[in-house]
Amino acid sequence: MSEPSLFGAEAGPLAERMRPATLDEFVGQRHLLDPGKALGDAIRRGDLGSTILWGPPGTGKTTLARLIAQHTQREFTAFSAVTEGVPRVREIIKEAESRLVMGRGTVLFCDEIHRFNRAQQDAFLPHVERGTVALIGATTENPSFSLNGALLSRCRVFVLEALAADDLVVLLRRALTDRDRGLGPKDVEAGDDVLRAVAVQSDGDARLALGILEAAVRHVGLKGTITLESLQSVLARRMPRYDATGEEHFNLLSAYHKSLRGSDPDGALYWMARMIEGGEDPRTLFRRALAMAAEDIGLADPNALLIATAARQAYEVLGAPEGYLPLAEMTIYLATASKSNSTVVALTEALEAARRTPAAPVPMHLRNAPTGLMKDLGYGKGYQYAHNAPDHFIPQDYLPDVLKGQTFYRPGALGFETKVAERLKWWREKAGRPPADGDAG
Repeated sequence: MSEPSLFGAEAGPLAERMRPATLDEFVGQRHLLDPGKALGDAIRRGDLGSTILWGPPGTGKTTLARLIAQHTQREFTAFSAVTEGVPRVREIIKEAESRLVMGRGTVLFCDEIHRFNRAQQDAFLPHVERGTVALIGATTENPSFSLNGALLSRCRVFVLEALAADDLVVLLRRALTDRDRGLGPKDVEAGDDVLRAVAVQSDGDARLALGILEAAVRHVGLKGTITLESLQSVLARRMPRYDATGEEHFNLLSAYHKSLRGSDPDGALYWMARMIEGGEDPRTLFRRALAMAAEDIGLADPNALLIATAARQAYEVLGAPEGYLPLAEMTIYLATASKSNSTVVALTEALEAARRTPAAPVPMHLRNAPTGLMKDLGYGKGYQYAHNAPDHFIPQDYLPDVLKGQTFYRPGALGFETKVAERLKWWREKAGRPPADGDAG
C-alpha cells in the first residue's frame, strides 16, 4: 500500500504551500525590497500603482503581486495571458467597477503579459488610466521589446534577479522544517551541502528548487536523510559537489575562463566538461565565453564573438546533448584564437575621459544643421565628407578640443589587429599626426 499524503489531496505543490504570506517572509530581491528601496517602501506605504515585474522564472513575481494587493487592501484577481484573452479582461473590469463603487480597489495580475500582442495590451490602457484596476504584469521578457510604449508609460518597471544560492538555501531549510505548510511532518534531514547542491542546480528558480526538494523527500520517505547520492538518484544525473559556500562553482568557472585566456584548449575543454557533468547550465558557460571573446580576444580575431554568439544560438536550437558540440567547438576556437585586451583598455580610457569632460561641446563642424538658423550659427561648417576623397579619407578632428590628440585605442600585435594597426598608421601619416603607441612599425 502506498503511503498516504501528509498534506491531503488538495494540499498542492510545495512551492504553492510555501508562498510567503507577508513581506517579512519574502526572501531575495533585497535591491528592491530593503528599507529605502523604491518597491519595498511603496508596498509598505500601500500606495503602489500599476507595475511591471520583469525577471526570470521562480523569482517571486506572483508572490510580490499578492503582497502588493494585501498591503494596498485591494482584491487580488489573477489572469494568465497564456490561457485567457481580452473577453476575460472585460469580465474582470466589470467586477472591478462594481467593487470600486463599494470602496474597494482591484489588483489585476496578468502573468506572462508579454504573450499579449500590442493590440491586446491596449485593452488595459483605459482602465489603468482611470484607476479602475491597478495592473501588475509579470514577464520574463524585456518589457521594452515586448510591451507597447503606451502601457509602459503608465507603469513602473521593476527588475527581479535570479535568487542567489544563499537565498534558496534559506527557502529550502524553511520548507524542510515547516510543520504547518512545509515538509516538517516528514522529519527528513538534509545537510547544508545537499541544500546547496539543490540551490545551485535550480539556477535561481525557487519553484524549481522546492520541487526538487519535495521529490527528494518522497524518495527517502519518512524520517529519512537526503544525501548527495540520493539526490542524484532523484534527478537521474550526477550532481555537482559544491561546498557550503558555493566556492567550487566559481572556481571551476574561473578555471574555464583562464584556460581560454591562456590559449589552452585542453584545459578549457576539461573544465567545461567538469561543469557539464556536475549539472551546470551550459548557458552559464556561454555567458562567460561571450564576455571572454570581447575582453580577451577582441579585434585580434573579430570572428571569436560571432562564433560564440552562433554557438549559443545553436545550443538553444539543439538542446542537450547535441548542443554540447557547438559549445566544445566554440571553446576550442576561443582557446586557440589570437588574444588582445586592447578593446578593454580603449573602453576604460574612453569612459574615464568622458567622466573628466562631461560637458565638452561637440565641435561645430561635426554638428548637423537641419534648420536655416543652425546653418547661420555655423553648425556643420567646415565638415568634409570622407567619400569625396579618392581614398575615402580626409584628415579632420573628431574629438572635442579639450581631448584633441587623445588616443584611446592601441591595436595589439597579433592577428587581425596587425592589419588595423597598419591602417591606423597610414591614416595618421596622411593626416600629418605623430605616431601613436601600437602603430605598425
